[in-house]
This record gives sequence, structure tokens and C-alpha cells, in this order.
Amino acid sequence: MSVRRLSAEQPDAFAFSPASEEKVAFWIKKYPQDRKASAVIPLLWLAQKQEGWVSEPAMREIAARCAMPYIRVYEVATFYTMFNLAPVGAHLIQVCGTTPCWLRGADDLKSVCESRIGKKGRHNISADGKFSWEEVECLGACSNAPMVQISNADGDFYYEDLTGDALNAIVDDLAAGKAAQTGPVTGRHASEPTASTHPVLVDEALFDGSRARPITALANASVKSGAPEAKAPAKPTAKAKPKPAAKPEAAPAPTAAQKEPELLSAPKGEADDLKKIAGVGPKLEKLLNDLGVYHFAQIAAWGAEEIAWVDARLKFKGRIERDDWIGKAKALSEGTS
Repeated sequence: MSVRRLSAEQPDAFAFSPASEEKVAFWIKKYPQDRKASAVIPLLWLAQKQEGWVSEPAMREIAARCAMPYIRVYEVATFYTMFNLAPVGAHLIQVCGTTPCWLRGADDLKSVCESRIGKKGRHNISADGKFSWEEVECLGACSNAPMVQISNADGDFYYEDLTGDALNAIVDDLAAGKAAQTGPVTGRHASEPTASTHPVLVDEALFDGSRARPITALANASVKSGAPEAKAPAKPTAKAKPKPAAKPEAAPAPTAAQKEPELLSAPKGEADDLKKIAGVGPKLEKLLNDLGVYHFAQIAAWGAEEIAWVDARLKFKGRIERDDWIGKAKALSEGTS
């Protein structure tokens, strides 16, 4: 563990701002009078957000507010590396140097920081006072390595999938007072696969919600059937001779004959957004359009035979009745939903 010491230069005093005082009162009230010390970490964080770092006078003020010895506050502040014990620049760049980021080019990011700010060391400050940087352990965005966290007056933000050039561009934007785009710089969303990786989740039905059962349907089902009762575990019994397998029963006859519903070669005016029907996603909407179904009124008019006809052409049979497409389509066509 690295040695963490207070800055040699300290302010004469510290006081929470009026805005910080409201938050201090909130955290102090969260704990019983004899447990005020539990608020030490939130108060240290508030002091750092206000000043950019935690000074020795700030620790003494927090010790008084939390009714705890100063040395205890000092121990907490020096233990957690998220607390800055010396002044930092307006933008503190924390470069993750743990294995995943290192393997994917964290050294290039460190080189940018050294060339733009200064040699490696805790909280080097650039000549203009705008930037500081340090190397830290894992920041938890390994699938988007290499990455950095940049903290400033606006908050703490992740910048991911970086290269040396990309970090240089971010520093240029921040130096010019511009807002730099957070998250992955490659244009991907979160940790989704890139074109260079194996394709996954290519079927939109896996993530567009079309397979999800509506909450209302689940609630109604639970009310009608009641919660299942827990059964006591069965007692072990003597092994019985296996019974001969029963002959498979013939498949039941269909409950309704199929009848082709009203189908259109093109929508009448503007097509309805069929995705408003529970369980219908982009893929199902396209399938319905290909069949000739464009409007809520068409679906609302289906009877058992039409449902059977459409159901036979769906990849997942039974969803029309299960998700109550007819009722939802009627409400949408009448403007009551």
C-alpha cells in the first residue's frame, strides 16, 4: 500500500459552504446522536467536492461535527485513495493501470498525461492549474479498457475505449472549456460487442421486449390463480420398479378452424404503430406488415378463426391471446389507451 501523507501547505481554516451545510445536516441526521461518526466518509466527500481536496483544517472540522477524535478522521482520509490529500487541478485524470487496461494500452494514456501534465506522481498539476493526473487501481470498466475517470466541478465521468490520440483530444476539449463526450469514444453503447468480435444477440426479439410478458398480465394471473403454496419436501421412499412408459397420446384437434383475416396490400393512410401492443416488437411488427396487417382496427376485428390463422404464422405461438392483442388493439383503435 502506498504511503499517504498530508500536503505540506495547508490553509489556515476551513468552513463548509451554505450549500454544503444543507448536505452535512442531512448526513448527520441519518444517524443516532451517539453514532455521528458514521457520517465521516460522506462529510469528507462533501469537503472534497467543495474544495477539490481534503485539508487538515477540514478534517478537524469534520471531527468536531462527528464528535470523534481527529486521529480517527485522519485514519479514514489517509486510508481511502479516493480522498485527495493535496490540491489538484480543475480536472483530475485518474488512469486505470490494472491488468485489463494495461494490456489494451494504458501505458499510452500515461504517456499522454506525462507529456501534457507532468511525470508520474500523485496529483501532478499542469502549469496552468487545469489538470492533475495519477494512476489508480481498477475502476470497474474492464470491458471498455483502457479507460480513465476525470473528476471536476461537474462530477466524476468515465471515458472508455481510449487511445492516446483520443485522450489527447479529450484534454484539448477540456482545456478549451468544451464538454468532452463521456463513455466509449468508439461510438458503441456501453459494453456492446464491436464489429471485430463475435456477433451476439443478433435476434432483436432477445432484447426488444417482445418476449416479455406485460406486468398487468402477470398481476392478473397471480390474482386469479393465487400464490402457489409451498409444498413440504417429499419423504424418501423405497425404490419402486419402473413402470412401462405410457403410449403417447394423439395430438388434440385444433380448437378453431383457421380463417384468413382482412389483409391489406398497403396501409390506409399512415400505418399504426403496432409496437404499442404489448408483446409486439420491431420484428413482429414487420412480420404483421408483411402479412398485410397495418392497423389496430384490423387486429381488433379478429375472432378465434383469424387468431388461429395468424398464430400459425408466428414464430412463438399463443402470444396473441396470452398478451391480449385483441383487447389492446380495440382500446388503441378507439383511442381509449
